[in-house]
Amino acid sequence: MVNCVINDKKLKVSEGTTILEAARQIGVDIPTLCHMKLDNFNYENKPSSCRICMVEVEGRPKLCTACSEEITEGMVIRTDTPRAVQARKINLELLLSNHPKDCLVCPKNLNCELQALAEKMGIREIAYKGERMQHHIDSSSNSIFRNPNKCVMCRRCETMCNEVQTVGTLSGLNRGFNAIVAPAFNIPLGESSCTFCGQCVAVCPTGALVEIDATQKVFDAIRNPKKHVVVQVAPAIRVALGELFNMEPGKVTTGKLVTALRKLGFDVIFDTDFSADLTVIEEASELVDRIKNNKTLPMLTSCCPAWVRFIEMNFPEMLDIPSTCKSPQIMMGTMVKTYYSNKTGIPAKDIVMVSIMPCTAKKAEAARDELGTKELRDVDYVLSTRELGRMIKLFGIDFNNLEEGNFDNLMGQSSGAGTIFGTTGGVIEAAVRTAGEWLSGQSLGKIEFQELRGLKGIREAEINIGDLNLKIGIAHGLGNARKLLEGIKSKKYKFDAIEIMACPGGCIGGGGQPYHHGHSEILLKRQEALYEIDRNKKIRKAHENPMIKEIYETYLGKPYGERAHELLHTTYVPREKI
Repeated sequence: MVNCVINDKKLKVSEGTTILEAARQIGVDIPTLCHMKLDNFNYENKPSSCRICMVEVEGRPKLCTACSEEITEGMVIRTDTPRAVQARKINLELLLSNHPKDCLVCPKNLNCELQALAEKMGIREIAYKGERMQHHIDSSSNSIFRNPNKCVMCRRCETMCNEVQTVGTLSGLNRGFNAIVAPAFNIPLGESSCTFCGQCVAVCPTGALVEIDATQKVFDAIRNPKKHVVVQVAPAIRVALGELFNMEPGKVTTGKLVTALRKLGFDVIFDTDFSADLTVIEEASELVDRIKNNKTLPMLTSCCPAWVRFIEMNFPEMLDIPSTCKSPQIMMGTMVKTYYSNKTGIPAKDIVMVSIMPCTAKKAEAARDELGTKELRDVDYVLSTRELGRMIKLFGIDFNNLEEGNFDNLMGQSSGAGTIFGTTGGVIEAAVRTAGEWLSGQSLGKIEFQELRGLKGIREAEINIGDLNLKIGIAHGLGNARKLLEGIKSKKYKFDAIEIMACPGGCIGGGGQPYHHGHSEILLKRQEALYEIDRNKKIRKAHENPMIKEIYETYLGKPYGERAHELLHTTYVPREKI
């Protein structure tokens, strides 16, 4: 422990504590921009590049950055001297002088940390005028829009991409006025090894990285009288959307969400929880088949498209272990364009399938070659939670006071197993509830597996059901996925089944969710809300869902059979890592 004084307040802190951390312990606010701490991954970004957190230390001729300077014994610090405050203001003004002035139409308007700091510091004019950097705007991917002219070189995205996700796509290029964070050689993002997980978008403090906006295309489809527009809603949306309307994190908004979608003009509203149940049936069947017939193990879940792209590029020699099941999003799209089309008599070519997803990678997934043709896609458009929030606000809908609505019935009923797909550990827990019964031949006495839950990056568990002993591995975050896969290759790990999700916490922390700024307590509240929905469901196992039973009896035939394989399974492609 070391002693220090901050603004005349004495305190004792652990050795290695930064001035910023110590100040926050006593409620002293020091503004920051480049600094970022990710509670759930224990990573910290502190390149001291923005110079907004300048403070004065007694006995030193120069100011120092609070985010990177560690407390030493007897240090006396002032955060509120005219010199320190003026230095922060000048540094911010210099950043603003090189920043576009299109705040009114920026996707990050009112969510921009640079904008918030300018307001906080009372900056009302650009003090330093002159040339600004002019970089090419990159809209080459289906998921992420890059405007390098709004980059403040905080390097948060670089830390997330390289240190946390270990994807290695983004890095600092060039120097001085030409400095930029971009893929190697500044190639377009769509041609790079990006997985489109969107975690760079989640941590960017400005509008330099945002999702590709599909709202206008969806509005155009809704207004087209020749199109029948169907929408599906992922599990994680219902426990996060409320945050965009000043509700507490984890507030369940399912009924209000359905009503809002009806007011927006969608013709039919289905629940992705239903197709998650469908995914459980197929994945559980595949796992049972692999175990009983001594086929390739472990089996890896395949619901997360960022994770699928990650293994295609980084571990192409292991493409025989992921499940061949399509994700719930794509399964729903397939069933709408086939089963629903047949039931209603509406030609598939006239149906527009829209997904509301917590994930930017789902946008890229919908565009994969093997998931449809140019004329007929399984899913036509994907909206993030944030995009849906903007649409609701545009229509002037009083979301907080909406009545509770219900999903449409044909593919709207779901089990609690489908709901927990939205959190890390939920996909494999849902599969175990079904596969466990099928393998053991007995009803489960326990269906909540606490050993599969939590936010630890890599988790191991053994599930005992009668004489059956299933060894399960779980990872969330692509850096943890890499460790798990390398452990499998080296035979450090031996599992029957593994769940991997690219984002922190799984879909609840997806790149398209309301910004959580790395605070794990927000993720925990969203996670617990999904488990609460599960606990309150009458049906908690996917194979007991009567709608699922009916769809197999009347349309799909045997689970994991020929018809189910044709519609609900896919293939993977080894991809060059660039």
